[in-house]
Amino acid sequence: MVAYGMPRAMLTKVRSCPGAIPFYLPWSVATLALGIISLAGCKTQPTEAQLDTWRQETIARNTAVVEARASQTKERPWNLIIEGQTRNGQPLTLDWGKLQSLATTQVLTKEPHHTKDLNAVLDFRGVLVSQLLSTVGVSSQVAEVTFVAFDGFRSTVPLVDLQRYPIILAIERDQQPIPRSEGGPIYLVFPYTQYPQLQPPLRQLDWLFYTTHMIIGTEPVQVRVGQREFNQASLDRLPQTTLTETVGYKLGWPNSKVKLQGVRLRDVLATTGMLRSPSDRVVIRGKAAIHRDSEKPIYLTVKEIQSCDILLATRWGENLQPIPARLGGPVTLAFPSACQRQIPPRYWVTFVEELQIVTP
Repeated sequence: MVAYGMPRAMLTKVRSCPGAIPFYLPWSVATLALGIISLAGCKTQPTEAQLDTWRQETIARNTAVVEARASQTKERPWNLIIEGQTRNGQPLTLDWGKLQSLATTQVLTKEPHHTKDLNAVLDFRGVLVSQLLSTVGVSSQVAEVTFVAFDGFRSTVPLVDLQRYPIILAIERDQQPIPRSEGGPIYLVFPYTQYPQLQPPLRQLDWLFYTTHMIIGTEPVQVRVGQREFNQASLDRLPQTTLTETVGYKLGWPNSKVKLQGVRLRDVLATTGMLRSPSDRVVIRGKAAIHRDSEKPIYLTVKEIQSCDILLATRWGENLQPIPARLGGPVTLAFPSACQRQIPPRYWVTFVEELQIVTP
């Protein structure tokens, strides 16, 4: 079972004392289990019966948490949005009913994230990605397609592979809806068993849970600030700033320092005249649902914006090339190390689409 909200199946190895037999617990409750185990100390090792009891209690608790959280999302509408360099350049939203009617392709394959049995051949039903590409049309400049997940993870697949192989956006596995707790309701699936050439090292990272968006190539720059829209040309008319930093984005970026160029948030906001009070906050919204969470918004204070060269970055690398969708572009949020507070990784927002001014 995949712990709710985790992008990949994770189990945590727990050892009660030096020399004790290690065992595995679901990630989501490993902290609880470690707390219980630490009470036992290391003077005496727990018996196999104790280990089994803890094991079963932890599994039961994890199951309850997963089921409770999954039930909270059952009633949420789940759409797939197709955007980018399509025939008409306009986004296409497919609701759940439409996805159900399009899901006519069956793929029998092993699944790299199926923790119960990696050798099991599973029966997936879903929407053929090549069919979606034909429907929306693809610009001649496009070489890859990026899929974005609810939690901000992304998977970029060469266009030629999507057109050549029956890669699907699965909505069922073994005639059952794919639970949110196991990567559903939309899961990017590759036909490994029929086409083993699709299994180079690390290719399992392409299997994307909770898919919400499909981006053809890279979208044009478009950021809404209040009622105003900024494109690449309007951002280029503002002063340009360059940072060289180790970035906090998920996936694809170098581990070493990276050069990023863009405009400072304070310069963008100054052109709108929207910051009127020191208590105002600027909420940053990206494409992924996790970056649009109204309950846990990503926001910056006026003081932070005024004192720190926080960027809306649109170019990267030594040649300052446009940021592609496979790296979360065309617009990302970037922070210099000189900022006063420690910036958590989730603040390195990719696919930035909107800035909203909020007065507490």
